[in-house]
Amino acid sequence: MENKPLSVVMLGASGAVGGQALGALLEMSNIAKITLLGRRTIPGITSEYAAIEQHVVDIHQVDSYSRLLNGHDVAICTLGVGEPSKMNREDFVKIDKTAVADFGQACKQAGIEHFELLSSVGADAASSSFYLRTKGELNNYLKGLIFKRLSIFQPSMILTPTNRYGITQAIVLKLWPMINPMLIAGMSKYKGVKVEDLGRAMALNVFHPYQKVEELHYADFQKILRMRSALY
Repeated sequence: MENKPLSVVMLGASGAVGGQALGALLEMSNIAKITLLGRRTIPGITSEYAAIEQHVVDIHQVDSYSRLLNGHDVAICTLGVGEPSKMNREDFVKIDKTAVADFGQACKQAGIEHFELLSSVGADAASSSFYLRTKGELNNYLKGLIFKRLSIFQPSMILTPTNRYGITQAIVLKLWPMINPMLIAGMSKYKGVKVEDLGRAMALNVFHPYQKVEELHYADFQKILRMRSALY
């Protein structure tokens, strides 16, 4: 496990998963600095360990934040559209693919060695699903940047404590925990994961033994969460 205090830059920390990842990072004594980039500031962020900076940026203009990336070890990107079905395809691609790809390229140019991405199970550039195809194209682009380490988190259903998007999500949040026990062996990657577990896994993973490119699913999240850490 890495003992060097790390500096982390985050894009998308105001979202559900990003907020949980941020909360976990704030508890860690081996995080020296956290830089938050977003369309708005997040109130009440404090840590006894890490120096924290918040910057309001234009996620579609790399020049608005590229200078802020230097000196960081890890980038965590959880930026994305919460409910893609309510957005047209052009705007979805602009946020979920183009803005993230630009952020990844800027991080690579700034010398950041480890990039973590919140993606989706089933992401595949050859998929017939527009959503999964877009996610897969982004994954491939980031792989092509050749980071020292690239961690692609691919959850299935993200289970939040409250319903944020209406009746469809309400039904899913009710039924998915019942379906989880039936998803075994090769189907386990489709298990729903609690948002707090996913966020914490993304945070802990910066200190977890790694491969150069890792595509992480439900079983991997659980393995990371079981890791005994001197950070607590």
